[in-house]
Amino acid sequence: MSVALGAAVFLAFSIYADFDNLLKAFREFNWLYFPLVIALTYGNFIIRFFKWEYYRKLLGIELKTKASFLIFMSTFVMSVTPGKMGELLKSYLVREENGTPVSKSAPIILAERITDFISVVMLCIAGSFVFDYGQGLILGAGVFFLGCVALISSRKISIGIISQLEKIKAIHKISEKIREAYESIYTLVRIKPLVIAVILSLFAWFLECLGLYVVLRVYSSFTHIDVNVLSAVFIYGFSTIVGSIAMLPGGLGLTEASLTGLMQFLKIPKDISVASTFIIRIATLWFSVIVGIISVYFYQRYSHKNLENLEMNN
Repeated sequence: MSVALGAAVFLAFSIYADFDNLLKAFREFNWLYFPLVIALTYGNFIIRFFKWEYYRKLLGIELKTKASFLIFMSTFVMSVTPGKMGELLKSYLVREENGTPVSKSAPIILAERITDFISVVMLCIAGSFVFDYGQGLILGAGVFFLGCVALISSRKISIGIISQLEKIKAIHKISEKIREAYESIYTLVRIKPLVIAVILSLFAWFLECLGLYVVLRVYSSFTHIDVNVLSAVFIYGFSTIVGSIAMLPGGLGLTEASLTGLMQFLKIPKDISVASTFIIRIATLWFSVIVGIISVYFYQRYSHKNLENLEMNN
């Protein structure tokens, strides 16, 4: 369904850009630079893997490095799930490997998302003021996630909320798991782990922003478009935030619209804006799905497990 939605999005934007002009823009792109864009995306994955490893070891979850790497990369197959909730697959695979309860490891995914958001906000906040666009959304997202960190960091408030929720019969049954999950996320958002994770995320997401810069730089070599690193970081960062907030599968539709719209806002022609959007989305979103598919294959060979038989329960 996500692939079908992706195809529909590509079709709609192809019509918007005029298909003939879009094909011309693709032909004019120097595809020798595409492997560099892919390499920058993969660099993002590697840095985020180090963040996963840091969190995993912080919680005392024992895994062989090879198994941990394959589990981390396998979950990219779920990149086109709403809000990336499919990344919970990591927790189920970890449980299959060593019996770690999902309630203990799942908070890593939450901590990853929080630190990703904070880092992307930090990356594009300067651009929002330079280009006088999107300050409210960016600052709002930043305040919200910093507020989440502050709430989680307060044991008194958080435990009080959990205690009140436990009075609800349906929640009382899983109260032990909720408290275990809280202990994990509390450990992950303390000052030192938070700072380390945000720094890693800054480097990781800056690499994908650089990928868009490379694409636009290629086009600027034979057109009159004005492009710099700051504008590329702002365009990619803002579009990532919009797509994530929307909770759509892979941000499909809104991320593309934001990328294209912001490029046109910065006076980049429609056909080049759409072509650049397609290229960077293939090199990031759809490349991640391919990486996930390949990793699932090797993980199944390594672990002798069939993911189709995985029991997705607590």
